[in-house]
Amino acid sequence: MAQYSMDDLLTLMARLRDPEDGCPWDIKQTFKSVVPHTLEEVYELIDTIENNDFEHLKEELGDVLFQVVFYAQLGNEQGLFGLDDVVDALVAKLLRRHPHVFPDGSLASRATEQTIAEQQVKANWERIKQQERDDRAKNGVFDDIALAIPALSRSLKIQKRAAKEGFDWPDAAAVVPKVAEELSEVVEAVEHDDADAVEDELGDLLFAVTNLARKLNVDPEVALRRANNKFSRRFQTMENMTKKQGYNLSDLDLSEMNLLWNRVKNEEK
Repeated sequence: MAQYSMDDLLTLMARLRDPEDGCPWDIKQTFKSVVPHTLEEVYELIDTIENNDFEHLKEELGDVLFQVVFYAQLGNEQGLFGLDDVVDALVAKLLRRHPHVFPDGSLASRATEQTIAEQQVKANWERIKQQERDDRAKNGVFDDIALAIPALSRSLKIQKRAAKEGFDWPDAAAVVPKVAEELSEVVEAVEHDDADAVEDELGDLLFAVTNLARKLNVDPEVALRRANNKFSRRFQTMENMTKKQGYNLSDLDLSEMNLLWNRVKNEEK
């Protein structure tokens, strides 16, 4: 049996949106209504990769691709763009951003040198992206950093962009006192029972910790996901241990839970 093609997927998408005999759910969707599903599919793709679940990676990649096709169908219906336009814009942008690979801006061109210093490639990339921002009349350093991305990732992008302008800590050691300062301000806000100040100071603390992670060459989003997974794994182990003994974890008081938690931690080590 022949494999389905991209053309088949586009046909399927058009049928789903057919106002006469399409899918009622798909028909009523808009650009904005699809966004939460796109985020969910991207997160599921990331989870699959981080869990080395390559058996299901193809499926998750397909779900993300479907999101792109959905938006392209909506764009086509409104006379804005189609998938061919999306692909054309993408290829043109990547050709423009990789002059070290495609020196004359065409797919057929090849660089004469086999190796280019990584720093030079990075510098070229940032220079070209800055030119693209200028071309779009976006002169602010942070103007093209999307508001919808997770706050932790966005703070990292903001800090990196500021650092390129020279506004940065000299090293990780210089950030540590700032983290301590922000933590003390959180404690002070809590002591004053000021809910708005607590939220504000907690945000500053998280921003400072993100700065520390950046200076230590650690992606804070990855680090936090790792911590989430570790906590979940240990908590689930506690649940399983209590169930095997015939009672629920919630039957324990906090001190007993802490003892069990430390036991699980030690056994992991």
